[in-house]
Amino acid sequence: MECRMLHGCKTGGAKITKGYRLPARHVIHAVGPVWNGGGRAIDEALASCYARAIELCQKHGLASVAFAAISTGIYRFPADRAARIAVSATVDALAAAPSVTRITFCCFSNESAVLHAQALAEVGSPCAD
Repeated sequence: MECRMLHGCKTGGAKITKGYRLPARHVIHAVGPVWNGGGRAIDEALASCYARAIELCQKHGLASVAFAAISTGIYRFPADRAARIAVSATVDALAAAPSVTRITFCCFSNESAVLHAQALAEVGSPCAD
């Protein structure tokens, strides 16, 4: 019901609702782009999902957030490219979000976990588990 009150969300955007009966206080709904062959605009839209979500965390005083690999399922965004964008955008956004102290990338396959670990290593993250 609360989602209906949000009146949708544009690609690259994110909105927040309460978590209700979920084991999280809030849910951030991010709308990733549909892969259409690539390009700067589609990469920027995906990066924007992560940045907007972290902005919402900061605004609502949330210390942690968990991300799935946005757009890599039915939206067909290449997983390797998406992992690099997710990690890079998250690292960049954290500079303006001091309340956010923990980011979890929820990887639902070993391949996704490896790709995210590689992306974390590329940015020099000390926490690439």
